[in-house]
Amino acid sequence: MKVILLQNVDNLGKKDEVKDIPAGFARNFLIPKGLVLAATEENLKKLEEQKKMDEEKTARDLKEQEKMASQLDGREVMIEVTAGKEGQLFESVNKQKISEHLKEMGLNVDKNQINLKNPIKELGEFPVKLELDHNLEAEIKIIVSEKQEHKQ
Repeated sequence: MKVILLQNVDNLGKKDEVKDIPAGFARNFLIPKGLVLAATEENLKKLEEQKKMDEEKTARDLKEQEKMASQLDGREVMIEVTAGKEGQLFESVNKQKISEHLKEMGLNVDKNQINLKNPIKELGEFPVKLELDHNLEAEIKIIVSEKQEHKQ
């Protein structure tokens, strides 16, 4: 019996593959569990349409990520923090803070896409890599400066 896999099945195949398997195995086990669909002409046509839509969505997503990578690459992000007289920071600059500053700039970067091993704990300039979807990368420069207090 020919079936279409609706999800990855161990020792059988990956999602959307068409496999020829024993009819009893399909009817008694895989179909009741919702793991496969019978490979009828109608279901095969739906599968092809779904694959085409998935490819188009992936292509659109890739274009968006490439556009974002080009907007991000080489960009400088100024982050002001409170610092003591000796230049020691009272707060560190972490992935979350960088992500928030990028979102304020109109760039939607998730904190999990920021490759920062340890939080920044000193003033200065620091290169930071961003790992975007589709294996795209960009590098930004984080400039940590002292917050200027306005005293009157």
